[in-house]
Amino acid sequence: MSIMKGAGMRPVFRPAAIFRAGFVAIAALGLASCVSLGGAEPPPSLLTLTSDDALSSGVSIQSATKSAIRIFELETPAKININRVPVQVDATEIAYLKDAIWVDKPARLFRSLVAETIRARTSSFVIDGDDPGLKADGNLRGVIREFGYDARNGSAIIRFDAVWTVGDGTTYTQRFESVQPGVVAEAGPVADALNDAANDVAGQLVSWITGAGGAA
Repeated sequence: MSIMKGAGMRPVFRPAAIFRAGFVAIAALGLASCVSLGGAEPPPSLLTLTSDDALSSGVSIQSATKSAIRIFELETPAKININRVPVQVDATEIAYLKDAIWVDKPARLFRSLVAETIRARTSSFVIDGDDPGLKADGNLRGVIREFGYDARNGSAIIRFDAVWTVGDGTTYTQRFESVQPGVVAEAGPVADALNDAANDVAGQLVSWITGAGGAA
């Protein structure tokens, strides 16, 4: 580092400043060498879910004129409550798919996808946050039982037990499932298959809550 003291003068070097700058650089390099994901190399990419149905930009929905639906935080068993893709190896053994890491926990990604699907297909006012001050006519809860890959038959599977409660307190429950067969045990194909399965289950849910399960 140097500082010029007027025209025609030599630069004045500050050894202490040089030392401090060097120390910061060394510290930064040391920190970079310590950062990793679980002690391993970071994955080439992160996985997410995308709804096949999306509400058009600029569409305004008012809770006073449309039915409101609240989607509560979805429950999961421990094997799904992480950012990895579980693999059912056999009846008792579970592994995790190499290089397959979700950008968020599957329950949150699936909840957002379901919310977007309901908005797009029903124009309902959907609450997928946790604001208790907003009143809803229908409440959706549930447990994601399966959300991963089954190595025994080469398929991606999502299984969801839904609980739907309407305004008068009547409660319905139903299990939904989507199995995508013939999937190669690699991050990309499995993620694509799970995205298809998630959209399939979301579509089944919309048909259910607007039909036999009690209209929103």
